[in-house]
Amino acid sequence: MADFVGAIDSGTTSTRFMVFDHSGSEVARHQLEHEQLLPRAGWVEHDPVEIWERTGTVIASALNKAHLTGSDLTAIGVTNQRETTVIWDRTTGRPYCNAIGWQDTRTVGITAALDASGKGELIRRKAGLPPATYFSGAKIQWVLDNIGGVREAAERGDAIFGTVDSWLLWNLTGGSDGGIHATDVTNASRTMLMDLNTLDWDDELVSLFGIPVQTLPLIAPSSSLDRFGATRSEGPVGAEVPLTAVLGDQQAATVGQACFDRGDAKNTYGTGNFMLLNTGGDVVRSHAGLLSTVAYELVDQRPTYALEGSIAVTGSAVQWLRDQLGILSGAAQSETLARQVEDNGGVYFVPAFSGLFAPYWRSDARGAIVGLTRHSSNAHLARATLESICFQSRDVVEAMEQDSGVRLDVLKVDGGVTHNDLCMQIQADILGVAVSRPVIAETTALGAAYAAGLAVGFWSSTDEVREHWREGRRWEPQWTEDRRESAYAQWKKAVQRTLNWVDTD
Repeated sequence: MADFVGAIDSGTTSTRFMVFDHSGSEVARHQLEHEQLLPRAGWVEHDPVEIWERTGTVIASALNKAHLTGSDLTAIGVTNQRETTVIWDRTTGRPYCNAIGWQDTRTVGITAALDASGKGELIRRKAGLPPATYFSGAKIQWVLDNIGGVREAAERGDAIFGTVDSWLLWNLTGGSDGGIHATDVTNASRTMLMDLNTLDWDDELVSLFGIPVQTLPLIAPSSSLDRFGATRSEGPVGAEVPLTAVLGDQQAATVGQACFDRGDAKNTYGTGNFMLLNTGGDVVRSHAGLLSTVAYELVDQRPTYALEGSIAVTGSAVQWLRDQLGILSGAAQSETLARQVEDNGGVYFVPAFSGLFAPYWRSDARGAIVGLTRHSSNAHLARATLESICFQSRDVVEAMEQDSGVRLDVLKVDGGVTHNDLCMQIQADILGVAVSRPVIAETTALGAAYAAGLAVGFWSSTDEVREHWREGRRWEPQWTEDRRESAYAQWKKAVQRTLNWVDTD
């Protein structure tokens, strides 16, 4: 058996390839950003060809940096931004249009009509999801209805759909020359098309969106010895290496954080925030605005489910300060600027750029900055932006406690924003519980590697994986209870100011 496991981590803004050893330590990495395409208000796109090309580059570069070859890898796992929709021609390999991103809101008419017709309850019952622009099913319908010739191609079986994992998997295994068209249960559970109990495409759900079933990929367990094939030796890996795991990025982070027990929770801070609570083998239905989803299905094990709170805009709000407003030279400056003031000066920022996700699910909401006075400065706005990340996470924690009855005593965190020490201190203050970051904060790639390695016996069990988890930093709350509750009450008032802004009829 080779000495290492690789992981492709294709996120919303970048793709990286990482190599891990048996201790779960990083051996190599390379990362490249891909362009964010914003052709009109509410539209968020990517070029799938660019993502595939960048994937090849980061694989080759990471291996070269560590003086490794593909033959040094026992297996490779793939993790990806979820819900983002790619439709391509299985013969030519060319996408019919840009990928429609998970933050895209162009399908609001489709999802609003489903809810108005009463079909939303069917989606909630079978798929565990509300009808929302976030998920893939409505994006597929939009492409079929609006891009010329795609519906006819889909009915012929020529046009095929996948989230980014399927797109990369198909290309890695040969593309138009025998590439495997598959996904895993975690990504499939984010489409509004899969029944959570059967773990298969549901005819009734698929028909709601008018999607020819032959355009959908095979659904496989997240960790599998034979469902995802192997890389081609003529491809970027340079060898035939088994592809033994596919997981959506937030589920991969759940594995990377070793959240294997019922009641374990983690929060990933990236473009958005995503908190998952392990509910074991039970599909727990939310009454507080959370999603019921598949956490993972490891090789030879029953599926594990989760409650999830998905927040659309957190780290990307900091990017907005940098790219659209120009008040930051880089994302790291948000901490420096925010530290110039002791508090937010009464300023609250609700970054509902794509509506509000969990627990509100309001596609009619739009971003708002409230509480401005002549005293307000760019430093107050920077601090309000960091606080918005933390307040939105508290909204989700409150919903999880309501649904599960489990009160957190510590929150495991990961992702890029966790390197902002001020933001993590604010998170502990707003929640009133300790916040714990592991030594390896990039747990998404690590989780994909763990799932791939478990499939081939590189790691013997989840118990062995759990032993590798180590705390790197902990933040304890410092605010008084009065300050915490007063600030949260003001946040809730600010959220109300964002609602009913867009007409969704």
